[in-house]
Amino acid sequence: MQTRNVAPPTLSDLHQPTRAARVARKTGETDVTVQVNLDGQGQGNNQTGVPFLDHMLDQICSHGLIDLQVAATGDLDIDDHHTNEDVGITLGQALSQALGDRRGIQRFGHFIAPLDEALIQVALDFSGRPHLSYGLEIPSQRVGTYDTQLVREFFVAVVNHSQMTLHIRQLDGINSHHIIEATFKAFARALRMAVELDPRRQQSIPSSKGVL
Repeated sequence: MQTRNVAPPTLSDLHQPTRAARVARKTGETDVTVQVNLDGQGQGNNQTGVPFLDHMLDQICSHGLIDLQVAATGDLDIDDHHTNEDVGITLGQALSQALGDRRGIQRFGHFIAPLDEALIQVALDFSGRPHLSYGLEIPSQRVGTYDTQLVREFFVAVVNHSQMTLHIRQLDGINSHHIIEATFKAFARALRMAVELDPRRQQSIPSSKGVL
């Protein structure tokens, strides 16, 4: 009986049909639609009405190598809070849907991003258990018109609705813009690492329990 050598699976072998999702969320305060493709090329089209938030979403696309489209309208005449939070909620839901049961993914991601004097560490785990440990000390109340308190609110929303554990640590930094942008860049790279498919896992659930 002849034996046949079988090559180990490659990343392309392990890819499911495109890991993508579209989520729409409409409330009395906002109307948000998010489309995400985890196997994208870093293409983004983000229009929330909050310019600084759009700039940060562009960092997730570019450095996370995911395709992301966010369209949002909200009660910006009051302030940016509802739009910022609901974009985070809808993005978290889209990430969760695109990942499905999280079969075959790396699951964990980490990155340390420098931006001039700022240095930010991010570690995350698509554990199925939402938790945020937030360690930023942003010196100014606003960057442009953006309230810097909203950075934490954005990540709270993403964490709770994607079911991830997320730790953010500020190792250095005095410029508010640099601190926030380095945070989003580090988050993007950690996200990219965590959602990539593991060629050795062969589509198993990345947990000793067999479920996340």
